[in-house]
Amino acid sequence: MLTQKMKRRIKTTLGAEKPTVWIGKEGVTAQSISEIAKQLDAREIIKVKILKTALQEEAKIIAAQVAEQTESELVDVRGHTFLLFKRKKKQ
Repeated sequence: MLTQKMKRRIKTTLGAEKPTVWIGKEGVTAQSISEIAKQLDAREIIKVKILKTALQEEAKIIAAQVAEQTESELVDVRGHTFLLFKRKKKQ
């Protein structure tokens, strides 16, 4: 579980970064979910952008679905961009 302090830190560090994954006109596909999961395992925190052509639903709904499918936490949704966090597994 993320605290407010951790969320604020994540928002400030990734605020100026460019998105690492884009969700295209096909919407959320199995390929995009697997790519997001792979990047979360490598980085812990990623930024995802939803293209305007993929917005059949609100960005918050799409972000919540992606977070649920990747077993990650939704940090923030701003416009068409959202941040996901997944704690790395200890080895």
